[in-house]
Amino acid sequence: MNKLEMKEHGTAGTLITFCGLDGCGKTTMIRMLTDALEANGTKLLLTKQPTDAVRTSNIFRTYTDTPDHDRYDYRSLSLFAASDRVQHVNKVILPALKAGKTVICDRYFYSCLANLLARGYLQDEWIYDVAKYIIKPDLAFFLDVPVETALKRVRAREEEKDKYIDITLQYRLRQYYRDIAEKNEGILLSTTESEKMTYSKIVAALGKIGRKNNDR
Repeated sequence: MNKLEMKEHGTAGTLITFCGLDGCGKTTMIRMLTDALEANGTKLLLTKQPTDAVRTSNIFRTYTDTPDHDRYDYRSLSLFAASDRVQHVNKVILPALKAGKTVICDRYFYSCLANLLARGYLQDEWIYDVAKYIIKPDLAFFLDVPVETALKRVRAREEEKDKYIDITLQYRLRQYYRDIAEKNEGILLSTTESEKMTYSKIVAALGKIGRKNNDR
């Protein structure tokens, strides 16, 4: 695995991303951070990747909702999702950063890489070329939790209690998320701790970014 060579955004805004398994606690941490920043009057953009253009597509729904993947080559979905992220970063996130907003993104390009690697596409160098057109986050959080805990959380949701989940894939994804975080200066946080403890570490990291910006 290579380090992703992303581009600096060079704006007054701040980009914060959250990645991890379904059930890792992203939604909770994003909500807590959003509520706090809004209370402080911070100009925010809350967004997610991939966008609905990918999420509602037949190929995405096939890989997400069923075990039968014979109709598609996963690489084609990965290319589709990567192009969606390039569009989203440069036409949605970057304008918001230029306007001085704090952007919080639920999943990011790292998820595209993790899924590609977890599905065995270890020699696909194109993903690193695409990364050059992706903005490097100011803070990239990777929320980590044992697969069994993540599955329990997902199954506790009424709308997802019968959802198809490739459990073997989840183990590989977890390890790749951890590896990607280490390789790309991400912040790995365990969400097996209390919500308050995990959130306090997010606030501490955000405070360090604020101090760096003030020192410029």
